[in-house]
Amino acid sequence: MSVEISLCSAHVRYGPLEALHGLDLPVPSATVTVLVGRNGSGRTTALRALAGTVPLASGTVLWRGTDVTRLHAHDRARRGLCFVPDLRAVYATLTVAENLELAPGDPDRAMEAYPELAPLLARPAGTLSGGERRMLALSRALLTPARVVLVDEPALGMSPAVSSRTYALLTSLAGAGGAVVLAEQRPPPGLPPGTLLHELRRGSLAFSGEAAEFTAGR
Repeated sequence: MSVEISLCSAHVRYGPLEALHGLDLPVPSATVTVLVGRNGSGRTTALRALAGTVPLASGTVLWRGTDVTRLHAHDRARRGLCFVPDLRAVYATLTVAENLELAPGDPDRAMEAYPELAPLLARPAGTLSGGERRMLALSRALLTPARVVLVDEPALGMSPAVSSRTYALLTSLAGAGGAVVLAEQRPPPGLPPGTLLHELRRGSLAFSGEAAEFTAGR
């Protein structure tokens, strides 16, 4: 499988604290990759480093072999990277419809993915529940043509049924050739065969392999 984007010997610091300790993280195309770990493990920082929203203290980010370490987050987005953070993933003062209009695709696709949003179109996004905000943020991601999709805790606040649908939608993006990276506290249910999983502990890799191997050892 070909590597779409990767962290190479990546160090990230927040003041005197180092969050990533020389992390090597290859992200293949057409594959779901899951980063798991407790709070403070570095999984969110790894996503942010790939997205360009935090700088590397040292190391590189390679995108199809090209060094994009110094490329700003908005430039990575223009190249086809979509990042859905766990917080502040929607524009709170805009309505649901206005949030969807900011994405380049057809808003009807968002309604097909999340029909729960249809009666909420006129409401400000800031008034939505946590699960509704996640649906809105992810529906915007589904409307954005992307080669790399990074999502921090995609099912946060969702019901089990909506959560299952969300993972199916994200898996379909990988099936269409995208590189999908999810940050989770633990492996989500229903992962497709061939899903890659990396466990992070204190900014370093503790396990790398297929998700089935990880769960079989627990």
